[in-house]
Amino acid sequence: MTAASADDDVGPRRSLWQRYEHFVLGTAAVIAFLVFWESSVAFGWANPLFTSSPTRILAAGYEMFRDGSIYPDLAVSGQEFALGYGLAVLAGVPVGILMGWYTRLNALLDPFVNALYATPRIALMPLVIIWFGIDLSAKIAIIFLSTVFPIVVNTMTGVRTMERDFVKVARSFGANDRQLFLTVALPSSVPNLLTGLRLGLGHALIGIVVGEMYGASAGIGYMMQAAGATFQTDKVMVGIIIIAGAGMALTGVLKMIEARFDVWRADHHM
Repeated sequence: MTAASADDDVGPRRSLWQRYEHFVLGTAAVIAFLVFWESSVAFGWANPLFTSSPTRILAAGYEMFRDGSIYPDLAVSGQEFALGYGLAVLAGVPVGILMGWYTRLNALLDPFVNALYATPRIALMPLVIIWFGIDLSAKIAIIFLSTVFPIVVNTMTGVRTMERDFVKVARSFGANDRQLFLTVALPSSVPNLLTGLRLGLGHALIGIVVGEMYGASAGIGYMMQAAGATFQTDKVMVGIIIIAGAGMALTGVLKMIEARFDVWRADHHM
């Protein structure tokens, strides 16, 4: 084998490693952590009553899905998430666009948006329960309040930071305000809008757990609270994994959608 062919062989191998380096390192770290966790319980270094273990969690999760006890909680939490997150998107996107487009409306609403965005949602929970009780509507309300403001803020930012050169070009071709809004402002807000949806997703999942732990009779958060009160750490961990897994899956979907519109960002045209 010549030196040139050896270099050609090393090149693809190096690029292959670079392509999968983060995945391999991340997977190895997770496996090492799980082995250490399992070993620490097996050798008595940690009390499974407080830490559980991977095999115990797997067994508890399998049993909960086998006997069907987890499905009503999944259905309730899924319904709360769909309604709360969906309403936040339907309300947050138009409000963010309007605040970004109309300066006076932004001046009127900005103090309220900033104040509520900075307020921890758990602080609003007593008020939400007073208004809505402890039924489904209260959970939807707290998820909505947790989600809508990141969507509003990011959508508004997308509209207000649109590329000025595009505006000048559109104006030079005689575009009116309506045409400018539809062809420049609205498309330019899409990347930030998707970022807001992704950030709001995490807040929505937090809202589910907080709402159900505070006052509920079903749901993943309620299941975790009930299991924690009786020191069923395995079931608590199952609930955490379900919430984390749902968040990672939905975030991955939104990231893929966001990547398709990433070239629309203003800094890509600089």
